[in-house]
Amino acid sequence: MQQVQNGVAQAAKAEADAYRNGEQRPLGGYVVVMAVFGAILSGAAGLAFATGRRLPEGIGPWDLLLIAAGTHKLSRTLTKDAVTSPLRAPFTRYQDSGGPAEVMEEVRHRDGLRHSIGELITCPFCFDVWIAAGFTIGLVFAPRLTKLVAAALTAVTGADFLHLFYAKAQEAGS
Repeated sequence: MQQVQNGVAQAAKAEADAYRNGEQRPLGGYVVVMAVFGAILSGAAGLAFATGRRLPEGIGPWDLLLIAAGTHKLSRTLTKDAVTSPLRAPFTRYQDSGGPAEVMEEVRHRDGLRHSIGELITCPFCFDVWIAAGFTIGLVFAPRLTKLVAAALTAVTGADFLHLFYAKAQEAGS
């Protein structure tokens, strides 16, 4: 049995090394992050089943728009806002200012789980999947609260775009 385990471990290491192509890529950290995501989804599905929760009959276009805009705003807030940088500080290093009220950060750790987490929490596109999953779980367990939170975030998204349009209009007028 030990020989089989060693053979599997060696084969996995060889595949990982071939994938890395000489670069530092924290594949083990990515596996942990994916496992946590899968565990959260599996746990939510199990809890929904155990408590008799039913899936929503459907998600209408307005709900989808609400969740999409809310996901966008919460993801950008958590991954880019200066105010939320203390949450990212254990995994990142400040580089420069980004867009309005945003910062640019780099991942501090070269490999392992901390690198993988750093990549996740500085990438709004990556974090969107986690936020959307959270909203989806929320629609099963607390749909009214989920829609309220998503609506507030959607309103902030709209306000952000209005600020940007206003600034452009001011530039054009000068």
